[in-house]
Amino acid sequence: MAIDLGRTPIGVGMMVGPGWIPSLLGQILKEPITDPVAIFLTILATMLVAPLIVERLRLPGIIGLILAGVLVGPHGLGILERDQTIVLLGTVGLLFLMFLGGLETSLDDLKRKADQPVIFGLATFTVPMVLGTGVMLVLGYSFWAAVLVASCFASHTLVALPVLNKLGIMRHPASTATLGATLITNVLALLVLAVVVKADQGDLTLGFWLFLMPALAIYTFAVLWGVPKLGRWFFKQFGHDEGAEFTFVLAALFVVSYLASRIEIEPIVGAFLAGVAITQIIPRLSPLMNRVQFIGNTLFELLSKFVAAWGAARWFGWRFPSAMVMFGLSMAQAASTLAAITIAFDIGLVDELVVNAIIVMILVTCVLSPWVVARWGPQLQALAKDATHPGDTPSTSPATRLGQRILVPVANPSTEDNLLQLAIILTKRVKGKLLPLHVLPDRNQPITEADKTRQRRLLETAETIAHAANTSVEPIGRIDDSIARGILRALQERDADLLICGWKGYSTYQENFFGSVIDTLVRSTPIPVAVSRFPQPIENTEQVILALTKPKTPLKDIQVTLALAQGLAEELKAPLRVLTVTLGSARDQQLTTWLQDQSLSVQPLQGNAVRRISEIIQPNTLLILIASTYNVGQSALGREPEAITRANWETNLMIMNYPSQDK
Repeated sequence: MAIDLGRTPIGVGMMVGPGWIPSLLGQILKEPITDPVAIFLTILATMLVAPLIVERLRLPGIIGLILAGVLVGPHGLGILERDQTIVLLGTVGLLFLMFLGGLETSLDDLKRKADQPVIFGLATFTVPMVLGTGVMLVLGYSFWAAVLVASCFASHTLVALPVLNKLGIMRHPASTATLGATLITNVLALLVLAVVVKADQGDLTLGFWLFLMPALAIYTFAVLWGVPKLGRWFFKQFGHDEGAEFTFVLAALFVVSYLASRIEIEPIVGAFLAGVAITQIIPRLSPLMNRVQFIGNTLFELLSKFVAAWGAARWFGWRFPSAMVMFGLSMAQAASTLAAITIAFDIGLVDELVVNAIIVMILVTCVLSPWVVARWGPQLQALAKDATHPGDTPSTSPATRLGQRILVPVANPSTEDNLLQLAIILTKRVKGKLLPLHVLPDRNQPITEADKTRQRRLLETAETIAHAANTSVEPIGRIDDSIARGILRALQERDADLLICGWKGYSTYQENFFGSVIDTLVRSTPIPVAVSRFPQPIENTEQVILALTKPKTPLKDIQVTLALAQGLAEELKAPLRVLTVTLGSARDQQLTTWLQDQSLSVQPLQGNAVRRISEIIQPNTLLILIASTYNVGQSALGREPEAITRANWETNLMIMNYPSQDK
């Protein structure tokens, strides 16, 4: 990736004046580096080492990049200078920075209780804008300079997001409201940037507004609707080629950014929207996503962010810890702030003093943001537990136990990728270990070298996919009496707590009477089994449906399945719907009430389950079922999964089977 040392966090540090580093350091090198290879080597080494050092101090990596820019820049050691080559390459770096900012946001966060993200988003943007503009005008800056600097205060970057994940409060209303507000503040801040740039150039006319507003609306719709559609088609066609997937993401970034410039708005606005669009089709924990992740005025910014968070929390009726978590999440400044202030500096709206002060603000807020969330997050976590209904087990607790060690038999290269992606999502959420397994059946004859080579390649592929997602992996290759016995023995020997296996979607008469590998596993395993079928790439999922069709399904099985469904919906950035086939009994009504109390979208159904579910299923749906009862001569999964599959052959399906079920 090309990096502009004048626009990225490293380069912003290079703008800082000589007061930051003793001038003696500048004498170490008489001339800056000019050799292209040496320049790239210096950039890459700095990007690698600087974040690692500061992260050991439990600080965000962006701080290391900024300080590194100070060190290697013209006002530090003078190792690198901002020449035309660096400036040219910098366009790519800045666009990618804004693209990463867009990946942090999700449109689904605005859809869930949309009023809360909208109210807080407008509050946390408006209050800093008003206060910031006023302060800058008092300090003697021009109106447009004051507005642009104030927009730096109004936007925010979610540097404390990992703290939410660690505390398990990502789905708390205060968290989702702030996540949704991020999209609003960043888009508004970037729109302000576009307007200010036009005003500085003298092009802010009525014709600009008459052209901008319709063009921006059409452009935004085309990006947010068209890019995910095109991406799902592309991933379906080339889903097994990770290089092609990554190339598509980069192509989408630059095409969307270029089109933004054609409608006379800053390309970084397009880069940000491209990130928002792409994040809808890439699971957050997938290998692809993993490849692709003034002192006084600072006080005004912090005060304005706190006022907005406190006021919004009071409006929503939330307690003080909720306000502090919202404040902590929304205070950090990074991507949008860097973009705005560097462009303002380039066009001469602000001087180095303002840039230096903004950098101080970035440093302070990036340090404080994770600390505030870590300080008040546990109290929010405790409040969430207290709010749970007495006698109920929180829906997230079963997922905490499940997924620590997931066993995935791998045998078919064409289906291996989706099964492993599913396992990685579930494993990585609880920091567990992936156990890919391949069994060679012993048929009382020597195992051929070709079979051993195929086993080794399958396990190496699984290990590569897991490492790309930073997932702990332990590949297992074994020879056993049969495939089913090998799987059953391996899951007990390796203490697996969940088995994920593939399914072709139907059973033959012979398999129904004599039993298939799936039947043997489902009937014999002492742990839960997720029988899965993925005719479509898992990253194409647009909605997750949990269908509860068994009237007497144990509540604990529903809780575990619901927790898994919520986790998958969150990571796949898809809405979750719960369907309950009800007979109108008291237990059905109690179950529906309990599900609605979990803030879920619940739709009771009556009549034939297969027909009603098939009517609701849309393209790119992941349907989750709990295994139904079966009789002799039927599949161990029961009739319903097979009937639903036959009626919806292109639908992704996961069937949960629990050993405690009374079949």
